[in-house]
Amino acid sequence: MQNTTQQPKKRVIVLAIGILAVVGIAWLASVGSKGIALASDANTGSTPNFVRKGDQLQVPSGSPLRKRLVIAPVTTMDAPHTLELPAQVEADPAQTINILPPVAGKVIELKVGLGDQVKKGQLLLVMSSGDFAQAAADRKKAADALQLTKKILDRQRGVQDAGAGAAKDLEQAESAYIQAQSEFSRADTRLKSLGSVSADGSGRRLNVVAPTSGSITALSTGVGQNANDPNAVLMTIANLDKVWITANVPENVLSSVKKGQAASIRLPAYPDIQFHGNVAFVSDVLQPDTRRALVRIGMPNADGKFKPNMFANALFAVAQTSLPVVPTSALLMNNDDTTVFVEVSPWNFVRRKVITGFEENGSIRVQTGLNTGDRVVTSGGVLLND
Repeated sequence: MQNTTQQPKKRVIVLAIGILAVVGIAWLASVGSKGIALASDANTGSTPNFVRKGDQLQVPSGSPLRKRLVIAPVTTMDAPHTLELPAQVEADPAQTINILPPVAGKVIELKVGLGDQVKKGQLLLVMSSGDFAQAAADRKKAADALQLTKKILDRQRGVQDAGAGAAKDLEQAESAYIQAQSEFSRADTRLKSLGSVSADGSGRRLNVVAPTSGSITALSTGVGQNANDPNAVLMTIANLDKVWITANVPENVLSSVKKGQAASIRLPAYPDIQFHGNVAFVSDVLQPDTRRALVRIGMPNADGKFKPNMFANALFAVAQTSLPVVPTSALLMNNDDTTVFVEVSPWNFVRRKVITGFEENGSIRVQTGLNTGDRVVTSGGVLLND
């Protein structure tokens, strides 16, 4: 009975194994056919982008690179290179005057403000000063002494003409008069060098006037301030009818800028206007902090467009020898070298090292490595890198 009941189960297991075997064979057949198809596709690959033959790269017919590479001949440029450098507007040093206190004293009146326009001789400020009062008193005493000695001299000459006076008395009067003249001249010069006195002539008020016309560009005093330091600047007057455009020129291009050379000026304040001038000064000494030389361009400024400390750009035309020129897109870096791909025959290229010069308007001058007429890859050259 036990053997009879187990035989149907064995038949079922054998039947299941048979079915699985049939399904597995069918699946393997399917996978096998797909693998053969994939292998067949791999064996029939498309045309390569390029083929290396020695130092040449050949782009075969049918390569997609033939539609992506742009090839153009090398041209020549002999136009001057434009050297553009940062600059700023400055007041002409020869037309800038610092107002110092002529003597120690106190500011009692201030007649001008920062930015005011002043005329030559205009009153700037009034000071009270004991030293100035002393100078005014010395002049007054010298004037009185001069007047007295003049009267004595005239009287002595009258006596001498009448034949009643001694010659030595006349000589003494003349000597006293000459000494009084000298003392008056000294006291008068001293007083005038300090300033002008007030209307009452007392010397209690020192009037400081403008020595030139211009603008008050700096002010560092006020009413009530003591001015005891003779080297402390009270204010600065700058005549801005002519200004400097001062450019900072690096030492490696300093030889390209000469005195008298034409220059163009651009200012952010006037982006649509280009100004023109000439180099008036090239510094003989480099600035120790920037290692640059100061180059100044004189510019007329009657309309007041140029304001001191404005930012500017100075442009200098630098003559250049005739050199090959390529677009900057043609340049490729290869390790530490700058290179281009040169077409030596149709669709055959070699990499060539070049040394470049100035870049301008998307083109760059090539000093060595290329000749005019060479055909180079100007776009897509990076696709030839291997």
